[in-house]
Amino acid sequence: SIILPVHNSECWLDECLESVLEQDFKGTMELSVFNDASEDGSAEIIEKWKVKLEDAGIPVIIGSNDSSQPGGVGFAKNQAVAQSSGTYLCFLDSDDVMMPQRVRLQHEAAIQHPKSIIGCQVRREPLESTERYTRWINNLTEEQLLTQVFTSHGPTVIMPTWFCSREWFYHVGKFNEGGKGIPEDLLFFYKHIEKGGEVFRVDHCLLLYRYHPQAATRSVLEGTIWNHRVRFLEDRVLSYWASFTIWNAGKQGKKLYRSLSPASQKKVTAFCDVDEKKIRKGFYTYEESEERPKPKIPICHFREATPPFIICVKL
Repeated sequence: SIILPVHNSECWLDECLESVLEQDFKGTMELSVFNDASEDGSAEIIEKWKVKLEDAGIPVIIGSNDSSQPGGVGFAKNQAVAQSSGTYLCFLDSDDVMMPQRVRLQHEAAIQHPKSIIGCQVRREPLESTERYTRWINNLTEEQLLTQVFTSHGPTVIMPTWFCSREWFYHVGKFNEGGKGIPEDLLFFYKHIEKGGEVFRVDHCLLLYRYHPQAATRSVLEGTIWNHRVRFLEDRVLSYWASFTIWNAGKQGKKLYRSLSPASQKKVTAFCDVDEKKIRKGFYTYEESEERPKPKIPICHFREATPPFIICVKL
């Protein structure tokens, strides 16, 4: 089942739906579209393509939210999954375009990796937008797909490239339906990892990934993502450590310290750094603390520091 949430996507839908028609996959395939309160011509475009796709043997299921308020990306994806019936789910954003071999290659990978979210490499459109991010997406090694889950970019395989079994999707649970401003893909990805899920990427460029001002991603605040990341780090790592050192006595390190829960803050034995000026200060006073006296955390040279470390770097 190709899972396609739609909200006011008329300017991209033709290209997107044509890429469904052009898949070279030989198995059975259906398209599940959920139109989330679109106010433009999206519904008419979907109806037009329903005829073309069904003539080509691809059934199309269309659901819609007819209220004046969209339910949001998480809600629309959940609805599209619920009304579909395929053994595997191939997620597609209405502003993106699939290469003809996408479903075939990701389906093969999903059979081999039943507990994985399968991703792929992408081509960014326009080419010069988010170059560093795109390089990161495309070049993570197999090991880094799991070790870099704490970095700032979000999931190590990006949502518009996701492919997984329906059984695994429901095992993880559905997308968060909090609506605008909720990073529903990141929250699902974290739950997936917590449940022992794996991450695999097909090393072919299988998606044209568009960057534009209307993208839903733009409504998620950096601070929201940061807070979710810190909670995930605490659950997955810090809860198993009795104490640790924060490697970076500058802005990033202090930001991490201030964002930790009180219990995790108490586990910080020191900040360490290479910058003589920061080390000379001797300690960091946590001014915002309710405690009296205020916590003072030593700052030392990294050679004197005790592992384990959380290394905070701003790329």
